[in-house]
Amino acid sequence: MTIRVLPDVLISQIAAGEVVERPAAALKEILENSLDAGATDIQIDLEQGGIKRIRVADNGGGIAHDELALALTRHATSKIASLADLERVASLGFRGEALASIAAIARVQLISRNADAEHAWAVQAEGGRLDVPAPAARATGTTIDIQDLFFSTPARRKFLKTEATEYAHCAETVRRLALANPQVSFTLSHNGRTQLRLNAEPASARVRQVLGEAFEQNSIAVEAAAGVLRVSGWVIRPSAATGSRDSQHVFVNGRYVRDKLIVHALKEAYRDVLHHQLNPAYCLFIELPPDLVDVNVHPAKTEIRFRDSRGVHQFLFHAVERMLSAPVAADVAVAASGASQASPQPGWAAPRQTAMPLQVNEAMAFYAPLDQGTRVQDSEGVPSMRLVPDDGADAPPLGYALGQLHGVYVLAQNAQGMVLVDMHAAHERVVYEKLKTALDARAVPAQTLLIPVALAVDARDVAEISPHLDQLAGIGFELSVTSPTSVAVRSVPWLLKDADPVELTRAVLAEIAEFGVARLLAERRNELLATLSCHGAVRANRRLTLPEMNALLREMEATERAGQCNHGRPTWFQVSLGELDAMFMRGR
Repeated sequence: MTIRVLPDVLISQIAAGEVVERPAAALKEILENSLDAGATDIQIDLEQGGIKRIRVADNGGGIAHDELALALTRHATSKIASLADLERVASLGFRGEALASIAAIARVQLISRNADAEHAWAVQAEGGRLDVPAPAARATGTTIDIQDLFFSTPARRKFLKTEATEYAHCAETVRRLALANPQVSFTLSHNGRTQLRLNAEPASARVRQVLGEAFEQNSIAVEAAAGVLRVSGWVIRPSAATGSRDSQHVFVNGRYVRDKLIVHALKEAYRDVLHHQLNPAYCLFIELPPDLVDVNVHPAKTEIRFRDSRGVHQFLFHAVERMLSAPVAADVAVAASGASQASPQPGWAAPRQTAMPLQVNEAMAFYAPLDQGTRVQDSEGVPSMRLVPDDGADAPPLGYALGQLHGVYVLAQNAQGMVLVDMHAAHERVVYEKLKTALDARAVPAQTLLIPVALAVDARDVAEISPHLDQLAGIGFELSVTSPTSVAVRSVPWLLKDADPVELTRAVLAEIAEFGVARLLAERRNELLATLSCHGAVRANRRLTLPEMNALLREMEATERAGQCNHGRPTWFQVSLGELDAMFMRGR
């Protein structure tokens, strides 16, 4: 077999297979060039989803006459000149492949004028063949017109989807770049009709325009820095998460990326508050020195590598997790006002979670006066009972309990209106966070059982737990092996003392059987604690007194991530007075 050098046109067509997989990929490369050129206004015209035509006009710096042909030549770029430049790339484009690859598989016209030129110049390219530049008319900036994409590679064209699908990919590309560049105006037209018009605006306004008002109203602002690392942007509240992954946008130094490390960090940040079938939405901008991130991983430039991947992972995880741990007060204000960033209500400062807050039953005496209510007389002089103070402005965020619905929900009144609480889900979160706090402090108090409980277990479970009895005692479970197929439960975590010790122990043994003690107490510790707290939380159909209900509300306000249970389901909902008035058509 003879080794031969491939023709330049074929080399470019091979490169095009990596860089230009569909019209959206070609559009992305062109738009990045416009942004690198300093454009503040970009006009995009598409025909047939970009398959027939992609035309982009910008007001950037333009290309000099003697460099026009080089712009369509492989590995010719103004972005880098040495290995040192490559290792600290700050521009979106740098490889010098995109325009040459596009010119190899389409009919391209490039018109450009820089600020010093008397007029513009135009160059034509078809199937990799360049014409001589000719004079043309346009203001400072560049217009690139691509027609009949993949006309010279018909086999690849067969892999394209429908016009509507290809257009959708193109539109998403425009939206992503628009999110990262709010200072730039974008206009997108398809088949002669304007589909998207974005004026230069602040970042928050651009997010609302691109991601919608629902995202804006249900998002939390993120702002954090650590050394040279910085992250800003917005993440969705867990209660507003959906099953879709469409609204997940991450930008590193202004470049849209799809990075497994970042996705994992964000998934971990939501792990304690999001149902497993739901996905968070976010729009985050990560900034760090260019030499700490490698963008030269793949020709499409959406994959990257961090020099300190673990450091970036931990920084992002903690930054987002901290925002998701905000007190209930902020969530109450947001739920009532509909604003994405609200402050706690005046007159009430929600306490942070303490090491061991009061148990519900211990707090009953403290909140007992609520049960007495305030005795007043109505207009006819008949005594009546008022359970909620008159001055609603001084009420705590979740208000005061009024009663229990169907043995499942607590109904409360706060300054904003009405609050409904799922008592089991809420108590489950409270117990879970207490268990985590106690375990972190290595102080999990145990409740010794008056009479040890014996239960039959599998011999494999006995063999697994026997070497780890001290570790299990460290989380409050004192077990002793009484035979090859039985154990005795002598104590359980004090926080779970009201749970059935047999069910509790069987749940722990089931987790041990699947994951082993060592792994369970290390990487799957929180999953174990979630299982335990589910057993320890108040059950449905248990009748609570008003002091118990109020104690639960106060503990929710003092507990991090109290808006969701351990499985990601909401624990409470706010119904504002405005919503109630609308239901009953008051004021109409």
